[in-house]
Amino acid sequence: MADVAREAHVSGQTVSRVSNGRHNVDADTRERVLAAMRKLGYRPNSAARALRTGRFHSIGVIMFTLSSFGNMRTLDAIAIASADAGYSITLIPVPHPTQGEISGAFDRLSEEAVDGVIIIIEAHLLDESDIELPPDLPVVVVDSTGSDRYTVVDTDQALGARLATEHLLALGHRTVWHIAGPERSYSASRRRESWQQTLAAHGAEAPPVLVGDWSAESGHEIGRALAADPEVTAIFAANDQMALGVLRAMHEAGRAVPDEVSVVGFDDMEEAASFWPPLTTVRQFFGEVGRLSVEALLHEVESSERRENRLVTTELVERASTGRPPS
Repeated sequence: MADVAREAHVSGQTVSRVSNGRHNVDADTRERVLAAMRKLGYRPNSAARALRTGRFHSIGVIMFTLSSFGNMRTLDAIAIASADAGYSITLIPVPHPTQGEISGAFDRLSEEAVDGVIIIIEAHLLDESDIELPPDLPVVVVDSTGSDRYTVVDTDQALGARLATEHLLALGHRTVWHIAGPERSYSASRRRESWQQTLAAHGAEAPPVLVGDWSAESGHEIGRALAADPEVTAIFAANDQMALGVLRAMHEAGRAVPDEVSVVGFDDMEEAASFWPPLTTVRQFFGEVGRLSVEALLHEVESSERRENRLVTTELVERASTGRPPS
């Protein structure tokens, strides 16, 4: 560091600020220090810095599944927000969201020396008495109840489901059928509950809940049964992939979308606008969820104070897959 300071004509304290990612250095001075570092081949010693500051500048991420569109978008946002803050991430996928798997993931993260952990669990687990997390690390939970023990950042699932259901009712459909996600999924249950409550609030009878597994294949299988029922004119699927399967089933059965059946999804994945017809869906802002989860975790790391839980809004994106029911 002394060599870098001499080369850049600055103090050792300024070199320390630059190497630690501090922002109280003007741009010209920072660039001069960085140029000196490159010229001399200087790299900050992260282990020594951790011993001095007690910080590792690393965030652990425990994730139940890597196959979910929403989870991967959220992970991508977490990685970008972490990098912007000068932190790396260590990802630990868990094949089954159980106490043993989660405890094992925490043990591995302890060996990796992280400052805090973000959990993307997508299940009713952290409100169950048999799931306990180590008390010595800051934790932020995404897409789970998390009880009142941890900071939670999530999409407003209930709002999105209400917007989808009200949209179909406003078009004149007598009721709305729902293809729900897996029963252990927190987001799926919140969407299902909101759909039921919205129908009740408008005096519409709720059809039986049909449960898929998030895949287009499950949406197609359920959609085939719905296509055979002429009373079905409006379907709200809990994600876009299942909605895609429903569209295929309707096409195969010769039921026109939206002239005979309207279909709404949830997520607004990039391909949704290219479905045929283009899919009306509920947009989630995964980037904002990821950014806020990193922001909340780093606030707790730096201040030992928890942030309030945050719900990120959703919005309905109207496309050509919905219309008035057949007369």
